Amino acid sequence: MADTTTRTLKLLALLQAHRLWSAIELADRLGTTERTVRRDVERLRELGYPVESVRGTGGGYQLAPGGSLPPLVVDEEEAVAIVSALRTAASGSAAGLAEASVRALAKVMQVLPPKLQRRADALRAMSVVLPGEYQAPPIDAETLTTVALACRDATELTFTYAPGERSGSAPGARRTEPLRLVPVGRRWYLLAYDLDRQDWRTFRLDRLRDAKPQKRRFAPRAVPGGDPAAYVRAGLRHGRDHQRVRAVVHADPDAVRHQIGRWSEVAAHADGALVVMHVDDPGWLALALGGLDADYEFLEIPADLLRDLRGRNARQARALYLADRETDG
Repeated sequence: MADTTTRTLKLLALLQAHRLWSAIELADRLGTTERTVRRDVERLRELGYPVESVRGTGGGYQLAPGGSLPPLVVDEEEAVAIVSALRTAASGSAAGLAEASVRALAKVMQVLPPKLQRRADALRAMSVVLPGEYQAPPIDAETLTTVALACRDATELTFTYAPGERSGSAPGARRTEPLRLVPVGRRWYLLAYDLDRQDWRTFRLDRLRDAKPQKRRFAPRAVPGGDPAAYVRAGLRHGRDHQRVRAVVHADPDAVRHQIGRWSEVAAHADGALVVMHVDDPGWLALALGGLDADYEFLEIPADLLRDLRGRNARQARALYLADRETDG
C-alpha cells in the first residue's frame, strides 16, 4: 500500500507540470507498466483530481485546464505554521533542504488565502533573529512563487531587473527561459537563458521585479557543464559584485566549516583552516570572520575591502576607548 501511495503521489507531481504525458513516459518515470499507470490515473480521479485523457497518436494524460485541485485540509494555525516552517528551512544551512522548501513554499502560497498569507507575513516580520543566525534575505512570496512555478512548468518569464552598481548597467526588461533557482550563501539566484542576449544569465532574486509568466512553453536547454548549481557558483566567482578573500583561521577546520561552511570553502591548513570567500558585502565578511571567535590572518584581500575593514575597526577601537574612559571616570 505504501508503494502504491508513493507512486500515486509521484504521478500527481508529474501531472502538476501541466504538460501532456504519454502513458509510456509516465510508466518510464514511475518505473512501472502502462496498465498500472491507467489504474493510478483512475485512483486520482476517484480522489477528485481532474485528470484528462487525450486519445489518438500523441495522446496521453494531463490535468484539465482550469481544473481545481482538492484543497489541502488544514486549519488556519497549521497553514501559518507550514508557511513559517518552509520559510525558515528555505533560509537554512542545508542547501538541498532549502531548494525543496522553496519549491514547496511556492506551491503552498499558490493556494493560501490572502488572510492567511497576511498572518504568515506578520509572523515573519515580528520574528526576531538572534545575532549569528545567518539568514537569507527575506523572500518575496509573490516573486518566489511566480519564478519557481515558471521553472517547474518551463514557461517563458519576463521581469524587470536591476543589476548591481559595479556592473554599470541600468535596470531593464528581461525575457527569459527560467531553468533553476539556486541558493548561494545568503542569497537566491535564478539561472535562466536570456532570449534577447542569446546566452545564459544569473539573476539575484532580490533584484528582480514584476515577474510575469508568458504563454509560451519551451523545452529546457542544457546548461554548460550539466550542473546548474555549479554553473551559478562558478559565474559568481568571476562576477563584478563578488570579490575573492583568502584567510587562515587558527581554529579546527571542522568547527569553522560548521559555522560558515555554507558561505565559504573551508579546507585544512597547517595553521588551522584555509577559508576562501567570494563576498559582495564588507560587513558580511567582518561578521563571518569575527563571529568565529578565533585569530585569523588574510592571505588575499582586495584593497577596497581592506580599507572598509580598517574603518570598521577604527570605529570599534574608538568606542572601546570611550567606554574605558567613562569607566575610569
